[in-house]
Amino acid sequence: MRLLETDLQVLTRELSLYLEIQVPVGLFGSGVGLSLVLGFTAAFACYYLNSIAKKPQLVTGSESFSRFLQEHCPVVTETYCPTVWCWEGRVQTLLRPFITSRPPVEYRNELIKTTDGGQISLDWFDNNDSICFPDASTRPTILLLPGLTGTSKESYIRHMIQQSEMLGYRCVVFNNRGTAGETLLTPRTYCAANTEDLEAVIHHLHNMHASAPFMAAGVSMGGHRQMLEKLFDMNLVMKAKTIREFDKQFTSVMFGYRTVDDYYVDASPYRKLKSIGIPVLCLNSLDDVFSPGHAIPIETAKQNPNVALVLTSYGGHIGFLEGMWPRKCTYMDRVFKQFVQAVFEHGNKICSM
Repeated sequence: MRLLETDLQVLTRELSLYLEIQVPVGLFGSGVGLSLVLGFTAAFACYYLNSIAKKPQLVTGSESFSRFLQEHCPVVTETYCPTVWCWEGRVQTLLRPFITSRPPVEYRNELIKTTDGGQISLDWFDNNDSICFPDASTRPTILLLPGLTGTSKESYIRHMIQQSEMLGYRCVVFNNRGTAGETLLTPRTYCAANTEDLEAVIHHLHNMHASAPFMAAGVSMGGHRQMLEKLFDMNLVMKAKTIREFDKQFTSVMFGYRTVDDYYVDASPYRKLKSIGIPVLCLNSLDDVFSPGHAIPIETAKQNPNVALVLTSYGGHIGFLEGMWPRKCTYMDRVFKQFVQAVFEHGNKICSM
């Protein structure tokens, strides 16, 4: 509490000095208006520091995993201060794609075939200029998994690659079937419960760089109509007004589920958390518009020593904006950078938990 009071005093004092210099007192009716501005600012700062800027909840099923994160990934225990003028979840979610910058990234594209005749597009950032890991055969590799309809072009993916480049790592982006402008060769896209394409990509990467340390980072969760019309009534599908209606008419049918509820049950992380066998860190805001706090399986996560949840009070869905003008690094980017570095450089500790 003492820290919050100090921050409030500093913020109020600096604002007072600014207003005294920049704003003529006469404009505020002999100082009355100035007092109102200062009073409002002090009240807002007090509310922000007490109710908005908070440390995230760190939920783990293992004391050793918790100690590992606190030692090597301290950002998960720091106070997250969302951008003061857009901390609310829906605003953060909507604004991030428009506010954050898009770092330039040069990719090398690779198409790999699947057993059913389809193809998957991989975009590689080889980082051949890496000083820390000049040997490509042992350069740490991060598989990046974009969200629903996302591709290697997304700003959040580019920022993750930028953070990885600083550390000397190699990245490869897994573009789901039918996205990133690639031709859909079979009447099949992807869903949240099917991992066949992901497994094929992982095996492919292991075969290519068997000696390189490897990990994956996923964010949240397009197609071509002519191929899909062979199996689906696309006119009916395109009339869907909600995600549930789309999944009922399209996704659940494509992957053979009896009902859309059966698909949602199979896709839910509730039943999968207990079986996770490698250390996993999950970042989620409690005001996420798609994955709200009440839907997060906190108690289930506590039962698995390999799972850690970092839950911020604010941040929206893939938002986590911070700073007065959040163009560059976000809280999510900082968590990503520290965790991948912790795993690659101190993996012996995390593997011995």
